[in-house]
Amino acid sequence: MLLAAIPSPSINGFSLGPLTIHFYALSYIVGIGLAVALGRRRWRAAGGDPVQVEDVALWGVPFGILGGRIYFDLTTPKGIPPHWWGPLAVWEGGLGIWGGVALATVVCVWRLRRAGVEVPGMMDALAPCLLIAQAIGRIGNYFNQELFGGPTNLPWALAIDPAHRPDGYLQNATFHPTFLYELIWDLLLAGFLMWLGSKGKVRPGSLFALYVAGYSAFRIFEESLRVDYSQYILGMRLNFYIASLMMLVGLAWFVVLQRRPHPREQGVPSATEPALSKD
Repeated sequence: MLLAAIPSPSINGFSLGPLTIHFYALSYIVGIGLAVALGRRRWRAAGGDPVQVEDVALWGVPFGILGGRIYFDLTTPKGIPPHWWGPLAVWEGGLGIWGGVALATVVCVWRLRRAGVEVPGMMDALAPCLLIAQAIGRIGNYFNQELFGGPTNLPWALAIDPAHRPDGYLQNATFHPTFLYELIWDLLLAGFLMWLGSKGKVRPGSLFALYVAGYSAFRIFEESLRVDYSQYILGMRLNFYIASLMMLVGLAWFVVLQRRPHPREQGVPSATEPALSKD
C-alpha cells in the first residue's frame, strides 16, 4: 500500500547563502503574488483602479498573517514550538484562516472607506483571489507534513514520517491528505465564484459572502477527518463549530444581500458584472 501512497518530502526548505527559505513561506508568497495579479485584472474589469488592490495587499497581508497566527496560538497552544519565538514562528506552519481573514478584512475595509472605494465591489473582486492564494499556500502544508486527516489506505493516501504523526497514530503510515482536498476545493470554488460573478445577477458583496459560506462548508467536512491536535467541545473539534457558524453567517449574508435592489436597477455599475478591458 505504501507504493500507492503519495510520498512526503524529505525537506521543508533550502539554504540560500545565510538564509533558509521555507517552502511554507514560499508557497504563500507565490499565492499572494498570483492573487494580487488576478485581483488587479478583476478590479480593473469592474471599473476600479488596480493600484487599490496593491494597497489592500500591503495592509491586508501582514495583518492577515498576524490575525491568523493569533488565532492559531489561542486555539492550538500545543502546536506552538517550544522556543521563546514559538508564538511568532509562522515559518513552521500554523495560521488560522478565520483569524487571518477577519483581521485583514477589518483593516482593509477601513482603508477602502478612507479612500472612498466601493467596499462590496472590491470584496467580490478579491474573493476568488483569496481562494487561489489559500490553495497555493496549502502546498506548504505538504512540505511541513501537516494538516492531514485520519489513517487510510486509499490510493491517494499520504505517507507521513513517524516524527510528524500525532499521538495514538504512530503505528499508521498513510493518512488522508486533507490539505490536498482543500486545495482542490478552493480552486473549484474560485472558478465557480468567477463564473457566477460574470453573469452579473448577484448583488455586490455576494461573492465574498459565498466565499465565506463555501470555504466554511468544506472545513466542516475537513475537520471531521483531521486528527492533529485541537481543542474539543462535546466531542467535536473547535474549528468544526467555527466552520459551522461561519457557513451559516455566509449563507445568511448572501440571502440578505439578494433582497437588496440591484445596482443596475438604480443606474449604478455593478462590480460583479465586469466589463471587457485591457490590462
